[in-house]
Amino acid sequence: MTSGIPLKKTEPRAIVPDDMRDLVRDWRMSPALVSGDHVFLTGFNGCPVDGPPPADPVAQMRVAFDTVTDVLAADGLDWSSVVDMTSFHVGLRDHLEDFKAIRAEYVRQPYPAWTAIEVAGFAADGVIVELKIVARLPGRAT
Repeated sequence: MTSGIPLKKTEPRAIVPDDMRDLVRDWRMSPALVSGDHVFLTGFNGCPVDGPPPADPVAQMRVAFDTVTDVLAADGLDWSSVVDMTSFHVGLRDHLEDFKAIRAEYVRQPYPAWTAIEVAGFAADGVIVELKIVARLPGRAT
């Protein structure tokens, strides 16, 4: 129910860092989409934008977190804006402690909600982790 005051509707807006323009064209997806007061990021895995995933699981985790950092920064955001994280893992138990340690370097209080899910695999060979993020735009009432 509304109070009779017209709500301002805004169209969703894509966030596309320069180095991801080919991904948008090839995959027909936005690296992030602003809708209302939230930002929904595409899932980013351990593959650098320009190549295959590193063989080292810790290096892959850093690539995923750094890619999310870059997408957030493209719209003036950082990890303090993140309200929800879903991480997907091949061999979750094998690298959970490493993942938690790396995650702790990025997330800020109040910590985002987090769900970790084990999966059988990803589209790219050798990938062991992917992050799905939701952030909130600053300056909005809670």
